[in-house]
Amino acid sequence: MELDFENPIPLHAQLKTILEDQILEGYYKDKIPSERELMDMYSVSRSTVREAVSILVRGGILEKRHGKGTFVSLKPVQEWLQMINFTETTKSMRIKLLDHGRVLTPENIADANGFEDESYHIKRLRLRGDVPIAIEMHYYSLELGKELTKFNLSTTVLYDALEGNLNINFNEAEQIITCGFPSKEDAEHLGLNEMMCVLITERMIFDSKGNLVEYYKGLFRSDMHSFAMKLNRKNN
Repeated sequence: MELDFENPIPLHAQLKTILEDQILEGYYKDKIPSERELMDMYSVSRSTVREAVSILVRGGILEKRHGKGTFVSLKPVQEWLQMINFTETTKSMRIKLLDHGRVLTPENIADANGFEDESYHIKRLRLRGDVPIAIEMHYYSLELGKELTKFNLSTTVLYDALEGNLNINFNEAEQIITCGFPSKEDAEHLGLNEMMCVLITERMIFDSKGNLVEYYKGLFRSDMHSFAMKLNRKNN
């Protein structure tokens, strides 16, 4: 892959994308080339290389080791549990719509207001480049699902549409993370063996009146994700 010097996209952004794709495709599994090597490989300045690498370090894809160089992190994609940070991270990923439509409501939310009997289901695959990262399944009331179908479900960040366009007020969320085995179909979508565990995130988001807005279930490749929480203990 080469840089396009006539492209309006900044060179450091192009280089960041190239390095990220190479890491996710397994081209670099341990250590990336030195600054000087990258400068020579792509005919760019040291500042361009440093900016590209710094972005990947901040994103948790690379890590610098003093006196040794820059290495591929064991967990290339860092996801923060907080909804806003998670949404910002997923904006940089590609979306493939797998399915959407009316389905029987999952038993664990069947008694929620607006979710009786049926709900609207949106199932999408998240990719970094061509590498599948996660399967995301969203459940909404039929009324809200109908509104969401007015957007392009292959490109839209659903939380942006819900808050920014449909004026839904997110007030509280409950989330649990477990692990398990994917179905044969989901394993194929993720490019995994059925016997490989995935991280499973289940989340319920409520509005200010306590009504369930969304039930979410995500299947994340355990070799491509880690989840981090920052906890504070505050005095009353």
